[in-house]
Amino acid sequence: MMEFVAYDWWAFLFRFLHVVAGIMWIGLLWYFNFVQIPTMPKIPDELKPAVSKHIAPAALFWFRWAAAATWVTGIILAAMSGYLGDAIIIGLGDGVAKHAAIGIGMWLATIMAFNVWFLIWPNQKKALGIVEATADEKKKAGRTAMLVSRTNTMLSIPMLYAMVSAQNIW
Repeated sequence: MMEFVAYDWWAFLFRFLHVVAGIMWIGLLWYFNFVQIPTMPKIPDELKPAVSKHIAPAALFWFRWAAAATWVTGIILAAMSGYLGDAIIIGLGDGVAKHAAIGIGMWLATIMAFNVWFLIWPNQKKALGIVEATADEKKKAGRTAMLVSRTNTMLSIPMLYAMVSAQNIW
């Protein structure tokens, strides 16, 4: 009979939550960059408020909270697994390849989460009219949010590679 080990259950739970939140975060990131942004110019003007007033704010809500949940559950998981410190210093302290790979992924995810909360979201609030802004400020904020979002999309590829490869290094 298998013995119940509380640590194993908690580690499984946090890994599962980390993966689910990460799927939501990167899925929405890719939705914005591969679907919504390229499609907006093709939408008739009278239909654009449906996206900018209803769909985008709802998607951005889930996007930013998925980013936060992914980051927090990842930090908890790394701490529980005993490699948080080694990952933060990208494996330089112990020379373990897994710690270097997961550390690179964690740093990329940290940059991406920072971008979501402190660059994309504040600019999207202006661009979508959630906060007061002039027409010029809205245009500039929309462009800034889009460029930072595209940067996150590019960072997501090596971040995902680092995270997955870390799980396959012995």
